[in-house]
Formats: sequence, C-alpha cells, structure tokens
Amino acid sequence: MKLPFSKKKTVTEASLSFTFTRRAMVVGGLQGAIGTMLVARMGWISVAENEKYNLLSESNRVNLTLIPPRRGWIIDRNGRPLANNRTDFRVDLIPERVTDAENTIRSLAHLLALTDDEVERIKEELDKSAGFRPVQVAEKLTYDQYAAVSVRLPDLPGVAPSQGFSRNYPAGATVGHLLGYVGAASAKDYEERKNPLLITPGFKVGKDGLERSFDRELTGKPGAKRVEVTARGKIVRELTTRPDTPGNAVKLTIDAGLQEYAGRRLATQSGSVVVIDCHNGDVLAMASMPSFDPNSFSDGISHLEWDMLSKDDHVPLRNKTLQGLYPPGSTVKPMVALALLEAGISPMDTVSCSGAIRVGNTLFHCHKKRGHGSLNMRGAIAQSCDIYFYQMAQRIGMDRIASMAHRVGMGQKFPLPFPSQSFGTVPDPAWKLKKYNQKWQVYDTVNATIGQGYMLINPLQMAVMASRLATGRQLMPNFIFGAQRPAPAPVGVNEEHLVTIRDAMSAVVNGGGTGGAARMTVPGVLMAGKTGTAQVRRITMAERGGGVRSNASLPFKLRDHALFQGFAPFDNPRYAIACIIEHGGHTNRNEDAPMIAADTMTFLFDQAKAMEKLETLEKGWGGPPAERMARQMAAYRLAKAIEKGEAPPPEASNAMNGAETSNNMAAAAVPQPPAAATPADADDAPPPADSAR
Repeated sequence: MKLPFSKKKTVTEASLSFTFTRRAMVVGGLQGAIGTMLVARMGWISVAENEKYNLLSESNRVNLTLIPPRRGWIIDRNGRPLANNRTDFRVDLIPERVTDAENTIRSLAHLLALTDDEVERIKEELDKSAGFRPVQVAEKLTYDQYAAVSVRLPDLPGVAPSQGFSRNYPAGATVGHLLGYVGAASAKDYEERKNPLLITPGFKVGKDGLERSFDRELTGKPGAKRVEVTARGKIVRELTTRPDTPGNAVKLTIDAGLQEYAGRRLATQSGSVVVIDCHNGDVLAMASMPSFDPNSFSDGISHLEWDMLSKDDHVPLRNKTLQGLYPPGSTVKPMVALALLEAGISPMDTVSCSGAIRVGNTLFHCHKKRGHGSLNMRGAIAQSCDIYFYQMAQRIGMDRIASMAHRVGMGQKFPLPFPSQSFGTVPDPAWKLKKYNQKWQVYDTVNATIGQGYMLINPLQMAVMASRLATGRQLMPNFIFGAQRPAPAPVGVNEEHLVTIRDAMSAVVNGGGTGGAARMTVPGVLMAGKTGTAQVRRITMAERGGGVRSNASLPFKLRDHALFQGFAPFDNPRYAIACIIEHGGHTNRNEDAPMIAADTMTFLFDQAKAMEKLETLEKGWGGPPAERMARQMAAYRLAKAIEKGEAPPPEASNAMNGAETSNNMAAAAVPQPPAAATPADADDAPPPADSAR
C-alpha cells in the first residue's frame, strides 16, 4: 500500500519576513495600547487629579494644626476677672496614635515628674477614651519640661506637647459653684457636634455652672499653624500661623470682692450666702461652701482629690444655693404675718404663749419652754414665738398663707442661666391631695406656719423673699449685667402692712429679738431680719421630758439648720441677704448665720472693717479656704498612704524619729534639731442645730 507523501512547505525569505512583520505589528500594537494607557493615566493624574495628589504630597510634608481659641473672660460688674486665661505649656496623648502606651507613660512620668496618682489617672482615661479624644497628661509645665518632651517626639508617638492658654479662676473655691469649670470634650459632645475643634489637644468646653451655660458665647474661633515635618514627624520649620479669635466676655452682676468675702466668711461651715440688690434684683454674691477649686477640675482632678471631695459629709460637690432644699424655719414668720395682716388680723391682737399648745391629739411646743407670755405681732416676730403663729394661722387657713408665700418668691422657678436647680415646695390642701391623695389637716397648717413640715426653700428663694419684703416689689434675680428686663410688678399688699413687717424685723435684730448677733457696727446702718432654726429630726416626748439634747451633743447630720434673712439699711433697703448653715445649730456664734450675714452686709458699707474682722477670725480657722483645703488634702493623702501601708502611722513615725534622734545625739555628741511633727488635719468640724426660732 502506498502512503501519500505530504508536500514540503517551502520557507522563503519573503514568507519569514511576512510572519515576523505580522507578529511585530501585534506586539507593537499591544505595546502602543499599553503606552497610550500609561500616558493617559499619567495625564489624568498630573492634570485632572493634580490638586488631589498635590494635597496628599503637601500633607506628608506639612502638618496643619488647629490652635484652640482663648476662652472669653467672665468678669464681675466692675470689670474684675472671675475667670480668665493664663499662658500655659501642656502635654496630651492622642490615643489612636499611641503605639506603646506603657512605655510612653513611663517616659512621660520620668520627664515630667508625675506622681503615682497622676499616672493612674492617665492610664484610666487612656483606657476609657475614644481614639480621637486627647488625654491630658500635664498642664502648667515649665519651659524646660515642655522642651524635654518636644525634643523626644520621634520616640514618643501619640504625644502632643502644645503651648497655649488654660482657664484660671483667681478666687478659687469661692466661685466654684457659681462659675463651674471646664474640661475636655466627651465622646458624646463630639458625636453631637462633629466639630474637629473638640478633639484638638488643649481645647476645653464648659462642664458646669455658668461656664457650661455660656459655653458658645465664651468659645472663640480657632487659629491654625502649618509646620514642615520629616517623614518621622519631626518639625523642620514653622511655615505660617493664623491667630485664634478669643471668645466673647460675659459680664455678671456679681461683685467679685463680695463673692470672695462671702465664701471666706462661711468659714468651716457647710452653707451658703446670697446677696441681692434691692433696686433691680441683681445678684451680687452667691457663695456655696465648702466648695471645690475649679482650677483643679480644669487642670484634671486627681482620683485622690475626687475621692476626698465625694466622701466629705459637708458635700462640697453640691451647689447648696440652687440645689440645696431646706425647711425655712422661722424665717417665714414675717411672710405669714403679712398674710395675717392682709386677711384682716390686727397687729395689736395678742396671744398668750405658755410654751405649748394642743392641736387635735398632738402637743405643739414653742422654742421657749416656759413660754413668752402675752405677745402682739411685733413681739411675736421679734421673739420668734411659735404659739402666736400656731393660733393665728388657724384663723385664716393655709390657702392664704400659701398665696402670700408664692407672691414673695417661695417655690417660684426663676429663669436663671444654670443647668440644674431645685425649686422648693409651698404646700397647700390641693398640693397634698395631688401628691399624697390625702386631705389637709390642721396640724399641717401649724407645721407650715413655722416653716416646717412639707415646706422647703433654697437660699436664693430666701434672698428673693427678703428683697420683696424690703421693697414690696416682685424683684426677679438676675445674673447678667445690664440685661433688659420689665419693671417688677408689686407684691400686691398694703404699704402700711409692709411697714409693720419691716418694723418687726428691725426689732428682731435691733430691739432685743432673737437676731441680736446680726446687729451691724456700721454707724447709721441698721439691718432688719429674721432668724430661723429648722429641725431635721423628730424630738420625742420622752426626750422633752428628760431635756432636749443640745445640738453640740448630736452627730453632725442630726443637728438643726441655722438660717437668717434680712435687708439693710432698714429705713431705705438697698441690699437683701439670705444665709443658711447646714446643721449649724447656732452652736458657734462667730460661724452662725446671723453674724455671717451681718459681716457680709458690712462689707458693702465698710470693706476695711469687714476685712479686718475676717482676717482676725481666719487665724483661728486655719487660714483662708485655699490653705485649709491644702492641709485637708495633705492629711487625706497621708491617711490613704497609711491605709495602704505605704507610710507608718503617726505614732510609729514619731517613735522612730525620736529613737533615731537619740542615737544621732549619742554618736555625735552634738545637739540635733527635733524631728518634724507629723502633719494633721487642722480643720475644725462644723456644728449643727435644734428648734424653730
């Protein structure tokens, strides 16, 4: 079988040339297409997206940093600063940029000499903080400390040193509850506002008080700084800087000198003082003590200091002026007497006080066990006779008394620039039925007429009551200097009745009444007022039979509150005042409500005399508030160290020091100085109270 032979393909030079040319065209076409694509892409990047990549390149070379704006000042009515700013070097941590938190904090602790408590705070805040929120490491640094951190930045990722301004409160604790404080913005703040300024190191927002209420007005516009940096973030040079615009100043009606004086004059007590201008309702002072130093909060309060403040039985973290509610005690008797006059009761009608009166099946006592005898209205107010008001109040009923209480400001909600307020209670039959679903009883009227039972008031409301009794006008408290307000409406009572009440209140202080301690020593100036004592415990019949325990013998929380409200000058009222001492109990005359009110009022008429007395008294109290707080903090720190075993008890420490001194003296035969005494808490514990005077 013959197999077919295939023809051999003839390969010629022409065919080879054709094949090569065809392949070359394909490859060349592919190369051309790729080249065209590359050229097009490069053109797109260099032309269409030029700005984008230029910005990216610039951002690698240049850092843009926001400069926190200086916060607007808060000033008093005379232009004195209550809150201002000071130049400051500070260091913060940016959590999302920190790579080794433990080593970074250790290095900063060494460079800045941080205490163990501060290190603990930084670690805790770093753990809790959102990645974008800066954590404060330290403020008020020296330039050397600031420079020491700055030169080590390449080795400390996430560390942000800065030079700027921090908040400063010249009067310290005396304005703590009035102004509040500032602090770093929270994650919630950022989520609500989405403002990059909130995560800028060094920027702070108002956290409490007027700082919080006027936060937007006080916050200015940020500046910006452009600096050239290396790939590792080291600053090469500063390029341009746009300065910040400070926030607006807020001018208050407060008198800075009076505010500080009132805070200092409250001494070691737990209480508050409010002073109001009787011409227009401007609040001249609103002090609540003990307080916190807002500088500590703004700088980043330590856990130890917070622990000390939160455990203090005098509650320094509560604004007693606006958030404290107290039975007003006998300070309401002028108001009740005004209701009696308006109801037709003659001021000359008398009541015989034998020391007690039975209402229903309950025996109600007067604060004077043997009674006052026969008294008219003026005498009843001056001597604070309970029996007079027990009997007279039953004649007119609670509704008329409650109506007058509302007219003089009790229970009223004032439009104030503070985030938190408590408004008190003026009880009446309708209120009790609504709240407790119970009918009003005669004993409820008897209790309310001496400021006990359900009746509650805060110190500001008490000062407003004093101002309205003094002027006959419904003055409204105001904190903003120059604010436009409508003219106050009249209280709506007969002017002769007001004259009767003012005369009786003058007798309380200047006519042998219960408020003699409030008598002023300024020539030609008389103060009218009313004392009060509010019970916080029930006195049993068994205790009355054996003798009521004195306030001084009771635990602090069981002592009565001491109160005073008044105005001066008596014949032409210019200022009204209210003072409440929590659990004061009238046990210390110099630190009691009437004398504190008198000295504070004296400051308005004779500053030199008031300051001379205060400085003398403070020597016995351990100095002004800042010094007492510093000693209290030192004592608390020592107690905690002893509790943890980090320091020996004082007795052991003294014994060791004594033994060591003896050994040294024997060895050297040279007299050695005695060992320093162990620091102790020199603060006097404040007193308490007992009835309704």
